[in-house]
Amino acid sequence: MSTVAVVGTGVIGASWAALFLARGLDVVATDPAPDAEERLRGALEGTPTDRLRFVTDAGEAAAAADFVQENGPEREDVKHALFAVLDEAARPEVVLASSSSGLLPSAIARGCPRHPERVVVGHPFNPPHLIPLVEVVPGRDTAPEVVDRAVAFYTSVGKRPIRLTREVPGHIANRLQAALWQEAYSLVERGIATVADVDTAIAYGPGLRWAVLGPFLNQHLSGGPGGLAHVLAHLGPPTEEWWRDLGRVHLTPELAETLCAGVAAELDGTDDARLVAARDAVLDRLLAAKAAQPDLP
Repeated sequence: MSTVAVVGTGVIGASWAALFLARGLDVVATDPAPDAEERLRGALEGTPTDRLRFVTDAGEAAAAADFVQENGPEREDVKHALFAVLDEAARPEVVLASSSSGLLPSAIARGCPRHPERVVVGHPFNPPHLIPLVEVVPGRDTAPEVVDRAVAFYTSVGKRPIRLTREVPGHIANRLQAALWQEAYSLVERGIATVADVDTAIAYGPGLRWAVLGPFLNQHLSGGPGGLAHVLAHLGPPTEEWWRDLGRVHLTPELAETLCAGVAAELDGTDDARLVAARDAVLDRLLAAKAAQPDLP
C-alpha cells in the first residue's frame, strides 16, 4: 500500500497523517471544514508534507487510496452518509477503517451497501503518531481477510495492533479506561480524594508499571515465585470485596463542575500546549526505552 486516504483531519486525523507521512506513504487528506487544509498543515509543522495532497471531496480521496482511515464525528448518521461516499468511490479491495472510539463496525457498515465486508474499526489512541496501540474490530459482515490486511497494514507503519474476536461498545482499551474513570469519579464525588490526588495515585503508582506491562503480567510479577496463581489465591477474595464496594456514578452537572474545577486547580495555570509537549517528550523517551528492552513483550 502506498497511498492512504485520511478522511477527517481533526486532532486524530492530523496525527494519523503525520504517522503515514513519516512512514513514507502518500496521503490524500480531506475534510469539509473551510479552514481544514490550513489547520492540517499547521498541525504537521516539522513533518515533511511533499507527499501530502488535500482535496475537498471525500470520494476523490477514497478513489485514490489503497487504504482509507476515516476520522469523522462519532455519530451514526454522519458515519453512514460518509461511508456511502467512500464505499461508492473506493476500489472494492480497499479497506475502509474507522477511527471510531466506541461505535460498532456493524452499525457503521450499514452505510456501505456495496461492500460492507471491507469495513473495520481501526481505533487508535491519541496521539496516533506516538501511541502504538490500534484496536482492529470486525463487524458481523467483515471478511476475515480484511481484518488480516488491516492488521498487516498497521503493523507495517509501526503500530501495535490487537484483533478483537467480536465487536463490543468501546472496544477493549476504552472499556478498561471507563472502569477506572468510574471509580476515579466516585472517589472525588464521595470526597475521598481530590482530582489531583487521583491523578497522582495513577501517574506515580500503578500507571508507571502499566506503561511497561499490562495488568495481567504486572499481577503475575507481583506474586513472586508463585506468580499469578499465588496472587489470585491470596488476593482474589479481598479483590472481590473491593469490586462490590466500587462506586456507581452519574455525570451530574454538579459532578462535572467538581471534576473540571479539580483539573483547573491541578493545572494551576499550566498551559495545555506545554503540558502536551511535555507528555509527548516523555512518551518518546518511554517508547525508545521499551524498544531497547528485548525481553518486554
